[in-house]
Amino acid sequence: MENRTKSNWQQILAIGFALIVFLLGLNSFVVINPGQAGVVSVLGKAGDGVLLEGVHFKPPLVGKVDVYDITVQKFEVPAQSSTKDLQDLTARFAINFRLDPLQVVTIRRTQGTLENIVSKIIAPQTQESFKIAAARRTVEEAITKRDELKQDFDLALGNRLEKYGIIVLDTSVVDLDFSPEFSKAVEEKQIAEQRAQRAVYVAQEAEQEAEANVNRAKGQAEAQRLLRETLTAELLQKQAIDKWDGKFPQVMGGNGALPFINIQPDKIE
Repeated sequence: MENRTKSNWQQILAIGFALIVFLLGLNSFVVINPGQAGVVSVLGKAGDGVLLEGVHFKPPLVGKVDVYDITVQKFEVPAQSSTKDLQDLTARFAINFRLDPLQVVTIRRTQGTLENIVSKIIAPQTQESFKIAAARRTVEEAITKRDELKQDFDLALGNRLEKYGIIVLDTSVVDLDFSPEFSKAVEEKQIAEQRAQRAVYVAQEAEQEAEANVNRAKGQAEAQRLLRETLTAELLQKQAIDKWDGKFPQVMGGNGALPFINIQPDKIE
């Protein structure tokens, strides 16, 4: 009876030990999926190696694996700065980035989580990069040369984030706003330019009308000159005779009726 009880306890202990070994075996391996990278920490201390996709061993119970997403991430970050002509300029950038897999251990030791990376690294560096890009141009140049502004911003941000193990893939200017004073000044300038263009148009129209009047006056003067040169007394007399119907027009004078046309009979053959 005693031997049987002892045998049962041995079986129970063997089963328990096997179960513990099984659980420890399961806890000793970790699977890293594609697009992920892991860092093994033993008792809170990060190891030196990076775990890429696949199955990896880790110390059971005392080991922990922090997994990071190394695919493309996107965050919108606000920024504010002053331009070269001291105008306030605000913007919102969409930052597409990913973590450098080879720098994940450093990121784990210095920053920890992805939220810390965004709030403590990407956001302030975006602000500083925007200040660099905006300070190189006036607010009007920021509008008319927006592509150049973005190029300067991309270059500054990429250089600043690279040393933190963050690779910038692309940025987009989601929004670009100006101070109310500048917006009002732009509106007033546009109105003034429209008025100036209208004044130029009116002046050109008046000039063209004056030129047309001069040309008409010259034409009338030339026509009158030519008419004076061609209409002689003899010609007028002949035209009157050609149109005469044989009846003398009569006018009343003091000595009775007198012919209207002065015809000299001795000159008519």
